[in-house]
Amino acid sequence: METYKYEKIRNVALLGHGGCGKTTLVEAMAFTTGITKRQGKVEEGNTVSDYDKEEIKRGFSMSTSVVPIIWEDTKINFLDTPGYFDFVGEVEEALQAADAAVIVISAKAGVEVGTMKAWDLCERFKLPRIFFVTDMDDDNASYREVVEKLTELYGKKVAPFHLPIRENEKFVGYINVVKMKGRRFTTASDYDECEIPDYSKEYLEKYRELLMEAVAETSEDLMEKYFNGEDFTKIEMSTALRSSVTDCSIVPVLMGSGLNAQGSTMLLQAIEKYFPSPNRCIITGINTKDRTTYNADYDANKEMTARVFKTIADPFIGKFSLVKVCSGVLKSDAVVYNTRTETEEKLSRLYVLRGKEQIEVKELYAGDIGAIAKLSNTATGDTLATKAVPIAYNDLKISEPYTYLRFKTKNKGDDDKVSQALAKMMDEDKTLKVVNDNENRQTLLYGIGEQQLEIVVSKLLSRYKVEIMLSKPKVPYRETIRKKVRVQGKHKKQSGGHGQYGDVHMEFEPSGDLETPYVFEEKIFGGAVPKNYFPAVEKGLAESVLRGPLAGYPVVGIKATLVDGSYHPVDSSEMAFKMATILAFKQGIMEATPILLEPIVSLKVVVPERFTGDVMGDLNKRRGRVLGMNPLHNGKQEIVADIPQSEIFGYSTELRSMTGGIGEFFYEFARYEPAPSDVQAKVIEESKKDGESE
Repeated sequence: METYKYEKIRNVALLGHGGCGKTTLVEAMAFTTGITKRQGKVEEGNTVSDYDKEEIKRGFSMSTSVVPIIWEDTKINFLDTPGYFDFVGEVEEALQAADAAVIVISAKAGVEVGTMKAWDLCERFKLPRIFFVTDMDDDNASYREVVEKLTELYGKKVAPFHLPIRENEKFVGYINVVKMKGRRFTTASDYDECEIPDYSKEYLEKYRELLMEAVAETSEDLMEKYFNGEDFTKIEMSTALRSSVTDCSIVPVLMGSGLNAQGSTMLLQAIEKYFPSPNRCIITGINTKDRTTYNADYDANKEMTARVFKTIADPFIGKFSLVKVCSGVLKSDAVVYNTRTETEEKLSRLYVLRGKEQIEVKELYAGDIGAIAKLSNTATGDTLATKAVPIAYNDLKISEPYTYLRFKTKNKGDDDKVSQALAKMMDEDKTLKVVNDNENRQTLLYGIGEQQLEIVVSKLLSRYKVEIMLSKPKVPYRETIRKKVRVQGKHKKQSGGHGQYGDVHMEFEPSGDLETPYVFEEKIFGGAVPKNYFPAVEKGLAESVLRGPLAGYPVVGIKATLVDGSYHPVDSSEMAFKMATILAFKQGIMEATPILLEPIVSLKVVVPERFTGDVMGDLNKRRGRVLGMNPLHNGKQEIVADIPQSEIFGYSTELRSMTGGIGEFFYEFARYEPAPSDVQAKVIEESKKDGESE
C-alpha cells in the first residue's frame, strides 16, 4: 500500500444502533472501490470487518475493525464500530482515533436509541459528523420521517443534502440538494443525470431553504447576500459547507442502500470533501523529561509520536497494537520508547490492517492509522515516542464497568489457563475487569452488560478451550454487635506431658467505628494474665473477626477489652490464650445482639425526563432512597439515590428495558447500614445452606 500524507487521509468512525447496517455499508464501499470483487453479507459471515468467529456466529460486530479504503487519491480509514451498548468501550477507543464520524441510520427502523447515543458520543469527543440513511431500498423506508425526527432532536444543524427519487415504489435515485440536480442509479453506486420529478419539488424547496439558511449563517457577507435574495456561487457554497461541517454547525444527511451499494460513491465524495484531514485537528501531549506541553498536531516534520488506541490479542492472528501516528513518521524498523513503561522496543514490521488482512508498509505519516505486531510491554492507551523526546498523551477515556458476575472454572486444573486467557481478553477490551474478592472467597468478572460477559464465556471456550461458569455474586455483608457483654473463654486440654491452659474474661461492646474491625484494650490487675500473652489474645481477635459467627461475614465495629483471666505456670502458652480468645469471641458476639450490616452504594442514574417516574418507582421497589434530581444540559435528568448493593444486581438489564437502552448509571460504595430483619434472616439461611454444601 502506498504511503499517504495527512492532507490525503481521513479517519472516520462508523456509528449507529446495533443492526442498522454499518458493516454492510463498509462492504458496499469496499465493493464500489474495487477492494472486493463480490459484496460480502453479514448473514453469510464473509464481510471484511466482521471476521471474529463470535461475530460471524452471532451476526453482529463486537469489536472495532479498521478498513482503509482508497477513494481517488485519498485514503479513508474506516473504523467500523459495534452498535450494541455492551461494547461501548470499543466505540470510545475508535472515536479517540477518528477525526470525524458517519452515523448510520436504517430508513426502515428510523432514529433509534443507538443513533442518539452516537450523537452524544460525537458531542463528547467534538467530532464533525454526517448522517447516512441506509436501507432506502426497503418498502417501509421513510427518509422524510428520519429527517423530521433528526430536525426535532437537533434543530437547524441537520441539513439534508439528498432527497430520494422513487418510481413504482422502488428507490431508483436521488436529488442532490446542494447542486439541485437529479441522479438516477445505473449500476450499484454509478448514476446518470436526470430530471427532478415534480412530486419532489415541495420538499426540495424546503430542504434547499434549510441549507441556504445554514450557509448564510457562516459569515456576515453571505448573510447579506441571502437577505438580498442573491444566489451563492459554487465556491461560496462549498467553502461555507466545508467549514460548517468541520466546526459541527452543520450535519449533512445523505442516503443510499448498503445492500445494493447505492449511495456509497456519494458518501466517499462527501467524506473527502467535507471532513477534516488530520492536520486540521489539534493534539497535545506532555514531554515527560521537562514537563512542557508538546503540540503534535499531526505534523510530519516533528519527532515521531504515536498513541496505541486499541489492542488485538487474537490466538490466530497474533497480538497487534493499533496506533494513530500523532507526529513525525513511524518507520517499520524504528526503535520506539514507551513513556509509561519507560522501555524501548525495536519494531520488526509495520502493517495496515484491513479487517483481518495484514498489509505490510514501510512507514506511516502523521495522522495515519496502522498496526505494530508483537510489542511485549505495550498496552492500549500507551504513547510511543523516542527516548530523546519522550511525549505522553492523555489516557483514553473508556467507560467504567459496573455490571459484574461471580465466576468459577469448570475444571479445577484450568485456573492458570483461564487467568492467562482473561488477561489477553482484558488487553483487548478495557471495559473487562477481574477482581479477586478474597473476603468472600469469590472471583468477579466486571463488564458493561450481561451480554458482554456471556460472550466472554463463549470466547474463552472457542478461542482458548477453557470453560467458566457465571453465577450471582455474594454481597460483602458485615457483622457487628448492638450491646455490651462480659464473657469467659477457657481453653483447657490435658493429654500427657504438658497440657494446654488459657483463660480470659473479656468485654465486648460496639466501638462506633464501622471502618475498623476491632479495637483491643487490656485492663488486667495483679498479673492475672501475664503481659507476654496479650499479643496472643489480640491474634485470636484478629483471626476471629475475619469470619463472624452469625453468617460467616467479617466483623466490624467492636471493642474488645481483656479484663481478667488466669494462667498455669507450666501449661499456659500463646496458642492456648489464642484459642481461649476465639471461644470468648464466638460466645460474646452471639450474646451481644449481633446484626448484619449491608453495603449501601450512592447511585446516579441519567435518563431523559420522560423516564424519571418509572426509574424512581423501580428504585423504591429496590429499597432505594431517592435523594434528589439534577437537570442536565441535554434534556436529561440525573437521579441521585442511596440503594443497597444487593439490589444493584441485574440493574443494567432492567434500566435498559425501562428506557429502551438510553439510560445510564454509575455508583460507588457509600457506607454500611443495618440490614432489615427479613434480609438478615434470608442471608443467614443462605449462609447455612452454603456451609452445608461445602
